[in-house]
Parts: sequence; C-alpha cells; structure tokens
Amino acid sequence: MTADHETLLVYETRAHDYAELVGRAAAPGFADFVAALPQGGHVLDLGCGPGDSARRFLDAGFSVDAVDAVPAMVSRARELGVPARQATFDQIDTLDTYDGIWANFSLLHAPRATFPGHLARLHRALKPGGRLHIGMKLGTGEARDRLGRFYTYYSEDELMRHLTKAGFTPTTTHHGAGTGLDGTRSPWIWVQANG
Repeated sequence: MTADHETLLVYETRAHDYAELVGRAAAPGFADFVAALPQGGHVLDLGCGPGDSARRFLDAGFSVDAVDAVPAMVSRARELGVPARQATFDQIDTLDTYDGIWANFSLLHAPRATFPGHLARLHRALKPGGRLHIGMKLGTGEARDRLGRFYTYYSEDELMRHLTKAGFTPTTTHHGAGTGLDGTRSPWIWVQANG
C-alpha cells in the first residue's frame, strides 16, 4: 500500500468534520459527469470519502464501486447505504469495467512519482469511450497542509499533459477555489475527459 499514513490518519480522526465540510450538496462537475454517462452505468468513486457523491450516483440509477483507503470514511459511506470498500489507488486493477470514474479531489494526495501509474490504471479500468472526472488543487510542488495531509499540486498544463499521456482526451475544465479542512482557501480545477 503506497498511501501516506499521516494523511490517512487525519481523515480517520477527522471523518466527522470532513463529512460536515463537504456536506450534502452535489460536488462541482457532478451534473456534467452524470449527463455524459449511459443510463444505469457503472461508476468507480475513487476516494469516496463519506459517500455523498456515491449516494447521489445510486439515487440516479447507477451502480457504484465506492472505494476509500480510510476505514472511517468507508464506514460513513456505508451508513448512507453505499456499498463502500477499503482500497488504495494502486489497488484499482480491473480492465474495461467502468462507464465513469469519479476521482474528485482524491488523487491530489498521490505523490507526483506515482501519479502517471494511477492514471494508467484508471484508463485501463475505464470502458472505451468512458468518462473520467478528476479534481485537483492548482499550484506547484508537493507539501503538507496544516493538518499534516500530503498534497501534490499541478498547473493546468501539467495536468492536461498527464491526462493526455495516459490516453485520456480532456473535454471540459472548470476553475474555482474553496476552503479545506485545514481552513486554508486554495484554487482548484476539475477536468472531465473521455477514455
């Protein structure tokens, strides 16, 4: 398992706070993502957190494979009726399985050196023509926030290069900013791409 222990511990001990922060509102890009999927399609929610997006996918008629590396997050997702399971990014090893992959602000915790491999695994796991949604924080370098969570930051151009090299075709981008669990406001981007 290549997940960062300190990051996982923050989410384990602050699961309730994180669930309150993300709330029950649909995440940015959710409606666009759903509109691009076939009715009743199969979705991977990678880093599902407390399960709010996965619950929305289920309510919209999709089947969901919700995974998170943090036991407390898996438990919270299950409380919402989401069939979540514990897994890390490097444990995604299926082929042509998903109509859509929702990686909303999860892969930003992966070290830069492992990011290309994660994207390659996601591309293999996506059915041909499937849809990827990825949310990341904008910036440069790698750092820990005030709570000790590990982050890797990307410029838009760098993120697009990684996606293209992994075989994705970016179709939609959106920029914004938000305040995270550590109280810091940061710029972010989400990108949707076809596999």
